[in-house]
Amino acid sequence: MTQSAPRQFPCRNCGAGLVFTPGTNEMTCPYCGDVNPIPTTSQTVDEQNFLEQLEVDDGQSSDLMTEVLTVRCQSCGAQTTLGPNVTAGRCPFCDSPIIAARAQSQRLVKPKALLPFAINRDQAMEVFGRWLKGLWFAPDSLKRTYQRTGMNGVYLPAWTYDTNTQTVYVGERGEDYYETQWYTVMVNGRSQRQSRNVKKTRWYPANGQVTVDFDDVLIMASQSLPGRYVQELEPWDLKALQPYQPEYLAGFFAESYQVNLQQGFEQARALMEEPIRQNIRQDIGGDRQRIYTVNTSYHDISFKHILLPVWISAYHYGNRTFLFVVNARTGEVQGDRPYSWVKITLLVVLMCGLIVLGLWMLQG
Repeated sequence: MTQSAPRQFPCRNCGAGLVFTPGTNEMTCPYCGDVNPIPTTSQTVDEQNFLEQLEVDDGQSSDLMTEVLTVRCQSCGAQTTLGPNVTAGRCPFCDSPIIAARAQSQRLVKPKALLPFAINRDQAMEVFGRWLKGLWFAPDSLKRTYQRTGMNGVYLPAWTYDTNTQTVYVGERGEDYYETQWYTVMVNGRSQRQSRNVKKTRWYPANGQVTVDFDDVLIMASQSLPGRYVQELEPWDLKALQPYQPEYLAGFFAESYQVNLQQGFEQARALMEEPIRQNIRQDIGGDRQRIYTVNTSYHDISFKHILLPVWISAYHYGNRTFLFVVNARTGEVQGDRPYSWVKITLLVVLMCGLIVLGLWMLQG
């Protein structure tokens, strides 16, 4: 099995390395401007057998696996690829230096599909600039930081899982009813009996089986972004997945997965729990439900290893590194930001002054 690194695609006009153009099916030469179409492929975005792949992960050979050279960032732990003939660069997640000489070979599952970049770097920088200008209590010098900050296009690794589930459960069905209760109150010094309706519940044993099918349960296989970012960047238009072609990676970083296939499925099972319990509640019926035991079996499990596009800016302010991330399909943004404690302190002083002035005027 051969080791693979990001492929370089020479321009048909001048021979320089081409770069994928977001929003198109083309690669463009950054030197002569020549446009080179990405060739069409007969491949399809098919599901792959989960259990068979687990056997492959245990050491068997497979065409679904490849050896990949990745560089691990010594600061944040992200594992990314460098372009051909690149000896050093900077980590797109924290902007720390990374050196190609430290690259290590990993045996990984090949990507099956990807979402190509739809938003280009200039559009992402424009979004970044608007976001910075809209921040309350941001340091004034932060706008100058924006002018010096770059954007890196990164493909994040992810898994999707399909499975059919059958769940046997034991619980109880609750049916509400009302009882009239009498009580005594004092009215004008005299006792009176009054009534009220009190809701109660009768519980009956319940058991049964529910079947729930899941399609494209998405699990991010990257641990380089904060979890809250990953969730807020959703949704991803997975129906638009394209068969994996290395041309779409030309000029971009690609992160290797840090959550393996088995770990990803365990996370997917956790996401499946609540939909399964909702189906159990519907099957039990009644006004209320209690669920005591749940035994789920998973059948026909399949998966895809996919790549999802983001623009990342790891910008420095003071002694800290802040992240700004753009979903390169939808434009959804997430980011860290610094605060100007001078502005916050001045606001607090102003508010305290207004309170003191208000009290003085009331006393006067």
